[in-house]
Amino acid sequence: MTLNGWLQIALYFAVLTALVVPLGRFMARVFQGEWTFLTPVLGPVERGLYRLAGVDETREQSWITYTVAMLLFNAAGFLLVYAILRLQAFLPLNPAGMAAVAPDLTFNTAVSFATNTNWQNYGGESTMSYLSQMAALTTQNFVSAATGIALAVALVRGFARASAKTVGNFWVDLTRCTLYVLLPLSIVAAVFLVWQGVPQNLGAYIDATTLEGAKQTLSQGPAASQIAIKQLGTNGGGFWNANSAVPYENPTPLSNFLEALYILLISAALTHTFGRMIKDERQGWALYAAMSILFFAGLLVCYWAEGSGNPQLAALGLDPANMEGKEVRFGIANSSLWAVATTDASNGSVNAMHDSFTPLGGMIPMLNIMLGEIIYGGVGSGLYGMLLMVVIAVFVAGLMVGRTPEYLGKKIEAKEVKMSMLAILMLPLGMLCFTAAAVVLPFGLSSLANPGPHGFSEALYLYTSQTGNNGSAFGGITGNTLWYNTTGALAMLIGRYFIIIPMMAVAGSLAAKKTVPASSGTFPTHGGLFVGLLVGVILIVGGLSFFPALALGPIVEHFAMMAGQLF
Repeated sequence: MTLNGWLQIALYFAVLTALVVPLGRFMARVFQGEWTFLTPVLGPVERGLYRLAGVDETREQSWITYTVAMLLFNAAGFLLVYAILRLQAFLPLNPAGMAAVAPDLTFNTAVSFATNTNWQNYGGESTMSYLSQMAALTTQNFVSAATGIALAVALVRGFARASAKTVGNFWVDLTRCTLYVLLPLSIVAAVFLVWQGVPQNLGAYIDATTLEGAKQTLSQGPAASQIAIKQLGTNGGGFWNANSAVPYENPTPLSNFLEALYILLISAALTHTFGRMIKDERQGWALYAAMSILFFAGLLVCYWAEGSGNPQLAALGLDPANMEGKEVRFGIANSSLWAVATTDASNGSVNAMHDSFTPLGGMIPMLNIMLGEIIYGGVGSGLYGMLLMVVIAVFVAGLMVGRTPEYLGKKIEAKEVKMSMLAILMLPLGMLCFTAAAVVLPFGLSSLANPGPHGFSEALYLYTSQTGNNGSAFGGITGNTLWYNTTGALAMLIGRYFIIIPMMAVAGSLAAKKTVPASSGTFPTHGGLFVGLLVGVILIVGGLSFFPALALGPIVEHFAMMAGQLF
């Protein structure tokens, strides 16, 4: 670890924190239907879209209707992606003549982009046409991100309203999020990336000669527009196979800073949106503080582990710092920062190879996903995941003092606790059960590139990433097989919708409750004591669920490395 590295990290966090209030306040106005500086331009467009779709913007929905609308919309998106990828060979904008994508890979990819996972069992430049990248994948990057934010806003309304039967209108929330939030920020980022050197064209692939005289084919395409929304919407799917380590995708330190900032930007700002919508900004800052504590704890361990590196190198008189799998342009500090940020969010983009991290350095990204990616988290999904943890935390606090737990004036009763726990338990269901099957069945084991605990970590990370709707990977595993494509798709569906449905039940239940005035016995949920309790509950839930699996993988591999055994 170096002073320069920590200064870069401090600058990143300072800029992120500075943007929380203006963006969070803007999004609160958007979702409450208030005037914004974009209203004169986008207001007529918004109203025109409602008329075209036959949507009454003044008519709200119950939590069940809201959820059904979301599920139907996501199903339509899945079918659209599936059709485009299967018919790719016959569709235009395919200068490299890409063939149709195989059925099992198409199924995995369509589920992946519909669920905001963007897991990729393929190389983008060698598999997808320009039309597929734009009409299928980039489109889903927008709407899957907007879906997550809309759902979070619905849950916030559950806390903010009293004796209400509705939580908003899905179609209105989806439209406003895409039109006022995602689209303008993506345009700004895309223009910036083009300025930095990222391609944005429909040109044919070009041939180049390397310094060694070898021939290389360089793909082109509409990359900047996809990269902008993949970072902003915490999607993460790369236009190229090596993702944000590719100079075409991430050419300069400035592009690296902006892309890393965009990973957490909306997720962090949504905490302030939450505070504004419930009319108590202190509550939003409490959530932001809990997220930031966990963020820096993970970053400290990851940066330390990568800076310390492999002691076997030190024994040979070499610098032990682990630069394997990292871009020299970014170094250890920016690689560690990106790895932690991308797995704190449900982003999945990478600017270094996580498979090449040290055992403990690679464990932190895995643990971030296991905790539910609530450390800022995916756009929307991070906030509603954290609020489910808040429900559990206030329940624990109520047990300790012998009072009915309350949060924001709402009594937290058996239904909310049961639904919250049901949602939280979906993560170990997908992550651990599929991993257990993969490491004992021959068609799972055949894809592992490494033996011992590292091979186990590869399989564990694969299902952790897909169930957590993240999309990053330990690269030493062949995922494009019938087994991994199918089970991975099932894990993504569990990790997205089996959490959303009970979460929306909580939203509907809370909206229907009356607000109870605070009393002298009310446990304050905006101070340091509650922040500490919330962090503790998150770590205990994660530790109890996943420590045994981590002990079999990265933890035992770390001790083996210290003893001189490598995998």
